[in-house]
Amino acid sequence: MRVLHIVPSFYPAHVYGGPIQSVYHLCRYLARNGCEVKVLTTNANGRTAVLDVDTKREVELAPGVHVRYCSRLRPESTSPELLGALRGYLRWADVVHLTAVYNFPTIPALAACKLLRKPVIWSPRGALQRWQGSTRLRAKAAWERICRVAAPAGMVLHVTSDQEARESLEKLPGFEAAIIPNAVEIPDSPARFPSDGTLRLLFLGRLHPKKGIENLLEACRSLRLSPPRPWSLAIAGAGEPGYTESLRQRIGELGLEDRVTMAGEVVGPAKEEALGRASLMVAPSYTENFGMVVAEGLAYGLPVIAGKGMPWQKMEEVGCGVWVDNDPATLAAAIERLSRMDLEAMGDAGRRWMEREFGWDAIAKRMIDLYRAKSPDSTVRHAAGAPMRSPLGLEGNS
Repeated sequence: MRVLHIVPSFYPAHVYGGPIQSVYHLCRYLARNGCEVKVLTTNANGRTAVLDVDTKREVELAPGVHVRYCSRLRPESTSPELLGALRGYLRWADVVHLTAVYNFPTIPALAACKLLRKPVIWSPRGALQRWQGSTRLRAKAAWERICRVAAPAGMVLHVTSDQEARESLEKLPGFEAAIIPNAVEIPDSPARFPSDGTLRLLFLGRLHPKKGIENLLEACRSLRLSPPRPWSLAIAGAGEPGYTESLRQRIGELGLEDRVTMAGEVVGPAKEEALGRASLMVAPSYTENFGMVVAEGLAYGLPVIAGKGMPWQKMEEVGCGVWVDNDPATLAAAIERLSRMDLEAMGDAGRRWMEREFGWDAIAKRMIDLYRAKSPDSTVRHAAGAPMRSPLGLEGNS
């Protein structure tokens, strides 16, 4: 099967957070399971930066994964070069997997697929969900109306939780949704640094207001660990310079400079070290369609505190973390509660859960089955707002 992924940005554009990792690894494992995979994307790496990649020809980024990075113009993923290449790539493909919503390639890709009658799987990656800080709502609604007209009949939305399915179908009624969670790389033997008794908290991910980092900082100011125990927080991730600076200022205003560090973006060995040093991950997002960092932390053997804006309530059933409101008082109470628990046993439980249900080969095979389902009869149709059930227990307010 020839699978074309169309994405506004691609690996290694880590500034865009978890979707960069999940789409890249999906492509790798599709190729490992017999698909021919091409990726049509841009060299975008944030508002002003671009990747240092070859934009003149395809590159084989991983075995069987051929990527065409097109030069982008500002803002973000605007690329006339991508438009010029689009038709040829669509003619090659058996199925098209489109990622993201409010980006330059989206509407041209949908319209071209409709014209050429190419089946489309569309992963919004949580973009169609809303939270109290959501902006440009009228512009987004207008964009969605254009997408509904441009999209080919029979298009399937790929979502990662029940809540994402419901909210996405409210924005794009009349289409279908398939719930397939993201997968996670399971390290063979994650390196763990010896503990010195300090409770080491870790926030890992893109720095953005919807991640609830300010609430975590407020929670840290009020921590009262019993018995008195040293603690620290590492904030590992990158974001827009202005917002990153506002976090630094807030840390200073709260008097947390001696306990909270801004580690910046961590990838590769630096990310492994950050996970290995941590005692506990805290992910207090207001909304996420999945929350890749939660899966990564669990796979690494870390207990996790996740906000109820993320679809991870099954952690409590498994015994590997807690699922709580993301206000400062509740986060502080959750940290204090877990500090008194057997974190190693909780981490082991989470790692076993990831091994059982979130391995990449199994998820890639489910995605291939979805690609093969080319008629409406082969995909379960859900009315917008109807209750849906996730096979992996990821229901929730994502």
